[in-house]
Amino acid sequence: MEKASFSIEKYIFDKVIINLENHTSNKLSVDFKPSGVFHKETSTYDLSFDFSAYTENEKEIEPFVNVRCIGTFKFTSLSSFEDIPPYFYRNSIAILFPYLRAYVSMVTNQANIPPVVLPTMNLVSLEKPLKDNTTVV
Repeated sequence: MEKASFSIEKYIFDKVIINLENHTSNKLSVDFKPSGVFHKETSTYDLSFDFSAYTENEKEIEPFVNVRCIGTFKFTSLSSFEDIPPYFYRNSIAILFPYLRAYVSMVTNQANIPPVVLPTMNLVSLEKPLKDNTTVV
């Protein structure tokens, strides 16, 4: 079996905001914003995965839940940004999403509101935005 070309090293939740003043209904819309930073010297990639929950049809106001998870991925034998395998962007999101999903459910449940329970989702549409929003340092 061939060894994976990347693995997750760690993840952290560095931003968690719950503003119940903006929670006016249990009908929700959600938004995901991925971005990344590739570190040439260490062959690591920091995936920043922002999640926001809005009261349905009220995206013009601040979200009532905003969580950012940053996952650090380590590549084996990678010499440049251009060598990142094309499947990395899709798979890194799929690897990080269950952690984000569980954390959002837990933190909203602890806020004593009906928890935001995200279903399993096909996030392949986030692959291009992640690639487009990646910088190299």
